[in-house]
Amino acid sequence: MIPAARDAIRPQPEQPLVHPLMDRAFIGALVRDFYSRVRADSRLGPIFASEIDGDWEPHLEKMTDFWCSVILKNGAYSGRPVPAHLKLKQVREEDFDIWLGIFRQTATELCEPAVAAVFVERAERIAQSLKLAMFYRLSAPGLSPAES
Repeated sequence: MIPAARDAIRPQPEQPLVHPLMDRAFIGALVRDFYSRVRADSRLGPIFASEIDGDWEPHLEKMTDFWCSVILKNGAYSGRPVPAHLKLKQVREEDFDIWLGIFRQTATELCEPAVAAVFVERAERIAQSLKLAMFYRLSAPGLSPAES
């Protein structure tokens, strides 16, 4: 395959969202609003409460860094979301639908439609990636799923 053809089929990297109101302060406000809704949810609230004891501020700052990296592409977050979520044994696959519903509502209420669409599209891909990591395992070639 010639290099130009190979580059044509390669996915383009996500670009930072450029918007006059898009900065860490805005993203931090969105994160805080979202997590206040999550904490009030009858299903998700207890899951988060079991993991975050007391002071929520460190988690909110970490999630603000995460979303700044996702939206602004600024490299603020250096954690590993998959291992952090794999340890959450009480999480069910359908919990991601609740999470996405709350996220979608928050973004839609706080953002202009085009900005909300970017947040939601990236949240949907993140949720899909975490669901795949948490609930679907490929077995090794030649082994049954129980052996791998």
